[in-house]
Amino acid sequence: MLRRTLAALALTALPLAALAEEQTPEEFLKAIYEPYKQAGFKGQPFWESKRFFVSDLAQAIDKDMQLAKQKNEVPLLDGDPFLDAQDWKVTSTGYTAVVNGDKAAAGVVFVNLDQPTSVGLTLAKTADGWRIRDIVTESGSLRALYKLKP
Repeated sequence: MLRRTLAALALTALPLAALAEEQTPEEFLKAIYEPYKQAGFKGQPFWESKRFFVSDLAQAIDKDMQLAKQKNEVPLLDGDPFLDAQDWKVTSTGYTAVVNGDKAAAGVVFVNLDQPTSVGLTLAKTADGWRIRDIVTESGSLRALYKLKP
């Protein structure tokens, strides 16, 4: 009986795993941005960079964070890269993405501290799902900050 129950649970988990792999760019972005609308949300742990960014950008962020910590300095990325802000109270969000194979151009619009804001993102589909290749805001490009090729 226990074996049949475990087997049934394993079979029902398969479609959920498949759905996670088939996440759209918009769903990936919503998973990042929607929590910012919750009171008390402390921000996405962007320092866990492999969850969010393509490999070369994740490595640059990690290296910068480690170097800054060793030198007891502020890292190059000294705010939240998703909002381009150090403080937030996000009240609304909107998403768009245009997919071209394993790449996507995306935009997120949101109201932060009563100010309409938009960010542009380029995404890449990896073995782990969609990841951010770059974020472009009024402040500039995340890839440019780390002097990575566009």
